[in-house]
Amino acid sequence: MKKIIVTLTAVAFGVSALSGCANMNETQRDTGTGAAIGAAAGAVIGGLTAGGHTGRSAATGAAVGAALGAGGGYLWSKHMQEQKAAMEQATKGTGVSVSQTADNQLKLDIPSDVSFDSGRYDIKSNMRPILDRFATTLNQNPVTTVKIIGHTDNTGSDAINGPLSVNRAGATRSYLAARGVAVNRISIDGRGSSEPIASNSTATGRAKNRRVEIFVGEAAR
Repeated sequence: MKKIIVTLTAVAFGVSALSGCANMNETQRDTGTGAAIGAAAGAVIGGLTAGGHTGRSAATGAAVGAALGAGGGYLWSKHMQEQKAAMEQATKGTGVSVSQTADNQLKLDIPSDVSFDSGRYDIKSNMRPILDRFATTLNQNPVTTVKIIGHTDNTGSDAINGPLSVNRAGATRSYLAARGVAVNRISIDGRGSSEPIASNSTATGRAKNRRVEIFVGEAAR
């Protein structure tokens, strides 16, 4: 057990050092940090598998974990950073939020005043230029995958809001596919009113909850 604790402490120190290294670019820091975190998990798994009796198992687990940490999940590559910058420029002043998620996906949060009117899923005219630019960046980065999630406010029943949220995601997918994005890259889902980001007790809050979220990820290889 002491050896596992020492390994975890060393990895934690390594993560801190990696995150502060001035000579590493953003992608290198993200990948290195993932490897370090994976090594920590691998050390624990290796140690537990061996009953904590040998340091060799912990070291083996750390090596496996490092590989998984560096290669699993999503990669924040130079292409992803460039796509984020392009979308930030394309959506400037529109109310669309562009961010990097904790698991290295690009997220576009599109509010109702840009995307859909209450109770509807047809795409509004002021959303089209944003999706046009988004389709261009997707076609320039064919290795990425897209997940679109629709949301509603709590007006109406679940029987209405569930299909409505899926239809909003589906309409967005259809628009992107019509502009050359391979449909097999795009998955959709609808959450109805189950994941509000604001209070449904006010008109302003309900408007914020009527939204579409788009996630773009590049799988680590």
